[in-house]
This record gives sequence, C-alpha cells and structure tokens, in this order.
Amino acid sequence: MRLDSLPGGDLIESGLADLERGLRTAPAFLVAIGEPRLRTLGVEVPAHSHAAPERALYDLLSESAGDGAHSQYNALIRRLVSFERALACADR
Repeated sequence: MRLDSLPGGDLIESGLADLERGLRTAPAFLVAIGEPRLRTLGVEVPAHSHAAPERALYDLLSESAGDGAHSQYNALIRRLVSFERALACADR
C-alpha cells in the first residue's frame, strides 16, 4: 500500500525519508514520535537517535513559529493520529 494515499501519508513518507538521511526535521521527529504504533502497523521506521522526539519537535517549531509552536505541534500530532487510524483501517 502506498502510504501517501492515506491522510497525512505525504508527511509520514517525508519523515521516513528524513530519518533515513539523518535529518532533524519536523516530519522526522513526528515519525519518531509515532514509531511504536507505526511499527505495530507494519511501517518500517529507520533507526534514529531521537531520544526525546516530542521535545525536539516542539523546540524546532518554536524556532520558526514562536508562540504558535503549540498549535502547530498539536496539528502535526493530529495528522499523525489520523494517518495511524487510516492505516489501521486499511490493513483490515
């Protein structure tokens, strides 16, 4: 199944590619946050060294969005959850 056919799949694919390249991007941190559930759903997540991806994502967003980091963080988490739910339904 093509991941980009699911809601948020484009973001997840970008994050997987960024993790593979060792980049510290919002999509990479988002995939690292979702890693346990994504692996359960059959997504191969590249090895990474992000011990606290939640904090790293928030810090990255704070650099560019300042006070808007909180709402951007929550929006990204919602997209991750939406993707995970869609993938779980598609696997049935």
